[in-house]
Amino acid sequence: MPTDPSALPGRRTVLRTGLAAGAAAAAGPAASSPAAAAPPPPAAPADRVIELTGRLPTGAPDFVYLPVEVPPGVREIAVSYGYDKPAVPSGTPGNSCDIGIFDQRGTDLGGRGFRGWSGGFRSSFSISATAATPGYLPGPVAPGTWHVVLGPYQVAPQGLTYSVQVTLRFGAPGPASAPHYPAERARGRGRAWYRGDCHLHTVHSDGRRLPEEVAAGARAAGLDFIVSTDHNTSSSHGTWGPLAGDDLLILAGEEITTRNGHWLALGLDPGQFVDWRYRSRDDAFPRFARQVRRSGGLVVPAHPYCPYVACQWKFGYRDADALEVWNGPWTYDDESAVDTWDAQLATALREGRDWLPAMGNSDAHSDPQPIGSPHNVVLADDLSRAAILDGLRAGRSWLAESAAVRLDLTATGHGRRAGIGERLTVPADAPVDVELTVSGVPGGTARLLTDEGQLHQETLPADGTPATVRWRTTASLAAYVRAEVRHPKPDGTPGKGNSMGPDLPWGPMAALTNPITLHAQ
Repeated sequence: MPTDPSALPGRRTVLRTGLAAGAAAAAGPAASSPAAAAPPPPAAPADRVIELTGRLPTGAPDFVYLPVEVPPGVREIAVSYGYDKPAVPSGTPGNSCDIGIFDQRGTDLGGRGFRGWSGGFRSSFSISATAATPGYLPGPVAPGTWHVVLGPYQVAPQGLTYSVQVTLRFGAPGPASAPHYPAERARGRGRAWYRGDCHLHTVHSDGRRLPEEVAAGARAAGLDFIVSTDHNTSSSHGTWGPLAGDDLLILAGEEITTRNGHWLALGLDPGQFVDWRYRSRDDAFPRFARQVRRSGGLVVPAHPYCPYVACQWKFGYRDADALEVWNGPWTYDDESAVDTWDAQLATALREGRDWLPAMGNSDAHSDPQPIGSPHNVVLADDLSRAAILDGLRAGRSWLAESAAVRLDLTATGHGRRAGIGERLTVPADAPVDVELTVSGVPGGTARLLTDEGQLHQETLPADGTPATVRWRTTASLAAYVRAEVRHPKPDGTPGKGNSMGPDLPWGPMAALTNPITLHAQ
């Protein structure tokens, strides 16, 4: 994968010396004196600055590796970079180039050399034993060949000319940094419904909120747990310990941003890093999905129909544990994601496979993007890492736009009862009574859907007070039943599921459940 250094354009090294050293040399040796003080300790070598320049053509590799030789005695490595942004014809992508760094342990895919990534969010960063720029990992600056990594994910027709400046600062390394990971359990309510946002960003990737601002926002939104998912780095994991508490469980995670889609690794071991440097055609995704599962985590494709460059999901869903069907404010790409997910439910049940649970997350980066809109409401045995992940994995969850929305969905038949994410087995023609109770969605529309599509809808009270919708079916007619709650359309009408027209038939989503599956004896 590394680019051949001999193919890289110009490279030059500049050694900068201090003014005091230059002045002393010009003055010549000092006169000796019997009373002269003891000589001062030797000064650390002056900073060494390395300039790396070059040009990348259209069709450049996804990642370009620039080797940097780091000698012994370096206490800090600092990097800054820039690239040209020429004018391009309308409709043609212009230059965009990410940056990161790997240390002397190498650049192997999934290897141990990763030391940080900031994408295109920062133009400079530094690493020492004591501290590092957010997105990067503090630790020893060991001698050997390091690699600055460029990620030119868009290159203009004219090419991309880059300039990277690496500064090596010498001296004592300073005290080692110690991460403060969050606890794996908070004070819960036993087996209960817990609310959590599993897709959040901070200044450790391309967000503008500090971790403490995210934690405060989660509490203000009425959440019980969150997952930290900065892009392509684990650097924020060690900051969450002091911010968690009995009232807020914080789990480690990562958003892996490949060139063929983004996915969430949820509930990682703190400090664990998941590589992102591959495409669908490389057949590497299953390997990293297994890595996440070995740590007990979940693999969740994110915003699969997002129209941005490299965001659409191209890896398929065989290696997924859940699917993010609702990402931030409700838009047409979420409609597409829900349709895809719903189509897979019947297929999975027909083939006797586990079905893929739906998830919803805010993907909040910065103000004014609200934390917790949407979020997941999970039935779990405890407010702990293991219990929350188990609930999500089993689909015992529903999606809410805010903590103001409350919902309950059950199916009862032949003396048995099942809830969201559960299985109800009854005689094929035995009546199954479905009951949906909703509050917090003024004037909304409650929908009940099966593998045939929408089979029932009702308008909810205008004041948002609790309302119960009842409907009857059988296991011979419905393989599953799930619920959606929609806001009114922009014109104030409730919308109608079994109709066609030039506009969307529904207003924005307010709540969405995972299914109750129905099985005939």
